[in-house]
Amino acid sequence: MLEIRLVNLRKEFKDVVAVRDVNVTFRPSAVTCILGPSGCGKTTLMRLIAGLETPTAGEVYFDSQPVTQLAPSQRRVGMVFQSPVVYKGMTALQNIELPLSHEKLSAAERRKRIEQVVEIVQLQDVINTNVDQLDTSTCQKVAVAREVARQPEVIMLDEPLTNVDVNVKVQLKLALKELTRGLNKTIIYVTHDQNEAMTLADRIALMREGAIIQYDDPQLVFNQPSQVFGGWFMGSPGMNFYEMTTNNLEEAGRLMGVLGTVLLRLPQIGKEQRITVGIRPEHVRALKDATPSAVKGHIIRKAIVVGGQYLLVIDVNGKPVKAKVDPALGYGLQGEVWVEFPPERVLVFDEKENRLDIPLSAIKQGL
Repeated sequence: MLEIRLVNLRKEFKDVVAVRDVNVTFRPSAVTCILGPSGCGKTTLMRLIAGLETPTAGEVYFDSQPVTQLAPSQRRVGMVFQSPVVYKGMTALQNIELPLSHEKLSAAERRKRIEQVVEIVQLQDVINTNVDQLDTSTCQKVAVAREVARQPEVIMLDEPLTNVDVNVKVQLKLALKELTRGLNKTIIYVTHDQNEAMTLADRIALMREGAIIQYDDPQLVFNQPSQVFGGWFMGSPGMNFYEMTTNNLEEAGRLMGVLGTVLLRLPQIGKEQRITVGIRPEHVRALKDATPSAVKGHIIRKAIVVGGQYLLVIDVNGKPVKAKVDPALGYGLQGEVWVEFPPERVLVFDEKENRLDIPLSAIKQGL
């Protein structure tokens, strides 16, 4: 169990700042997913931790030990890359066993480690097959099994499912979840896929333009994004966002009913301030009948999405509102509907797109 601490870590490539003064502590014995779009600095950050890149500034600590000047081989880090790295001309078994031959392990311990990981990633049928005869997806299984069997202090995986076919991707994702839960190791998993992150992570480090903008439990990153970017990037589709100004109560009322005017009058929001109000489609309520807090809308598009839910796009006084609803409700909704924005699910962001911490009690008092 090893804690990874990054202090003012920065990496520049000429005029490009790939990692921007990152300060974060990754928990020991936990799976941290570094999540973000392509080009945000995820892989560079991972390579700095592993020692494959030299930082422009800052330090990397494993527990209390500075490792910034140590070679990768001295950091006890195992790595799995996007493309499988295997030893050609050797069987899958020999690939997995080779690094263990350099460890001070008994034959029984080596066999135990290999058998355990081979069963989890389902390599039994090809264990004695030369890797030259295996497809890319199966070779990636071998690469994962080899690093896990080594049991290094830190295991780092750089988008390991990117080049894996769809069927194996589901299987390997389940295997990775089982492996990570049983290893009791510090694991860093880089991905652009929010579904992978939500499935595997104990904590998510969300990156944007070289900086970690939020490091939190997956559900909090999803439900309580610290910036507008997090609300947009996470979710399928992302949050509904509406820009408002505090001197336009009428517009807010047309979209969100009484809740809109209450939000703009809160003491936490200054006068003449532009804000962005956000709510996830999963949290919008679409109703057949009117309620005191609902506003009238009209369904302009409807589609079935993952899980059999219906994704509705509702026109509310000229503004599109996305809502995800259960199959039974979505099937029967047509034309005119009523839309509610539950106040406990509404987030408010300031002019710099950072979330404002507004207590629910403040909202309820105004309703």
